[in-house]
Amino acid sequence: MDKFVIEGGRKLQGSVRVSGSKNAVLPVLAATLLTDEPVVIPNAPDVSDVRQMLKVLEGLGSKWERSKEGVLTVRSAQVPHNEAGWDCVRKMRGSIAVLGPVLARTQHARVSLPGGCVIGVRPVDLHVKGMKALGAKVDLDGGDIVASAAGGLRGDEMYLGGAQGPTVLGTANVMMAATLAKGRTVIHGAACEPEVVDLGECLNKMGARITGLGSPRIEIEGVDKLHGCTHAVIPDRIEAGTLVIAGAITGSKIRVEGCRPDHLMILLERMREAELPHHFGADWIETMAFDQRKKRAKPTEVTTLPHPAFPTDLQAQWIALMTTADGMSLVTETIFTDRYMHVAELMRMGANIRRQGASAIVTGPANLKGTQVMASDLRASAALVLAGLVAEGTTEVHRVYHIDRGYARIEQRLAELGAGIARVDDDPDAIATDTAPATETITPTKPAVLPKPAATQAVPVKPAAPVAKSAPARPAAKKPKAKVARR
Repeated sequence: MDKFVIEGGRKLQGSVRVSGSKNAVLPVLAATLLTDEPVVIPNAPDVSDVRQMLKVLEGLGSKWERSKEGVLTVRSAQVPHNEAGWDCVRKMRGSIAVLGPVLARTQHARVSLPGGCVIGVRPVDLHVKGMKALGAKVDLDGGDIVASAAGGLRGDEMYLGGAQGPTVLGTANVMMAATLAKGRTVIHGAACEPEVVDLGECLNKMGARITGLGSPRIEIEGVDKLHGCTHAVIPDRIEAGTLVIAGAITGSKIRVEGCRPDHLMILLERMREAELPHHFGADWIETMAFDQRKKRAKPTEVTTLPHPAFPTDLQAQWIALMTTADGMSLVTETIFTDRYMHVAELMRMGANIRRQGASAIVTGPANLKGTQVMASDLRASAALVLAGLVAEGTTEVHRVYHIDRGYARIEQRLAELGAGIARVDDDPDAIATDTAPATETITPTKPAVLPKPAATQAVPVKPAAPVAKSAPARPAAKKPKAKVARR
């Protein structure tokens, strides 16, 4: 198990390129099950969620290879296996996306109810509803979804909206199944997210007949067979947004390249309201440097909603940014109301955040101090890293396997921009579980070699203080040391 050791207070400078979208490539990988011809994805990100999805596909009989250049080629079996058990799908919720393709291809599918992260309840009832609307018989048996359509799937009209709005993965699942169904399928209340549009464009390249992508009404005319294709997925808008916030929170000039600003207009609008200087072009966004001693971000109000509104996957990162704002900000989570695991960890660093129902009230500017924090999920991890970039002293982020699910080598890319961040082996005995004061810096228990500030930085900075090798940190006068509990 690894952890990140971050020396805060450094300015960033340079450019960074965005990876292919993790949330787009997972359903595209599932779509490879719809044909026995190869599907080539030139820019599939090398993250752990993708590697886990490839294991799921292997269990269904697929073969794959990744070239030295990172090009991923996947080929399904002529007759794919139709069972994805608990061992295959328990680590990732996105694995439920194989249900529709396997059912469409083989007329029978047994897929275990998926696992995933701890951001809240995410039921699969709309997936089941969609398969039933296509004529499948669906039952739950011992934790598995068992679906069958002996005569093949048939198109129909359905409404897929739920209590919390459209279902992104449910829309993708039904859309894939409908491509091989007999007749026409119409999905009302479809998700409009860019990742759904990207999947639809990939399916059309494979021979599907889908219209209405990007709207709440998607129409699919079934075909007899799909073929292989080459499809580059869209840039990862959440990774791009995270990197843009990294520039804003540190008051740095960095350019995020190879992105889609049109997928992030709500983020850019909120940054404008916060008076955080930036500009953008067709495929880049650039944050501008400013002196944080003289200028602070303005407080904002943000509510997470389905696209094109503010994405839930950037909520944690935005809260980290608002801890540095001058005033009171309000963040309301409507998609996953339990998605506030990062709040307690940010408070350990000195943030002033109060939960009130589905909202978080953030009062700044906070004087963030480095300490040991625990990552609980993918986006919470990113928020803690962002806070560590501006915290005084050393921050240790434990359980960074969460961030590896969706960000490829994030520590290397931030280090190339001048951040003082390094990945080191974690020591379970060093993970504090008490309520140490958030203003105390806990010295890392193992030596970490942190990158030096980039030579091209616009703002001179002092090199990071050396990290103690194994001796305990010297406590401040008249203050007790933080307790360290064994796990």
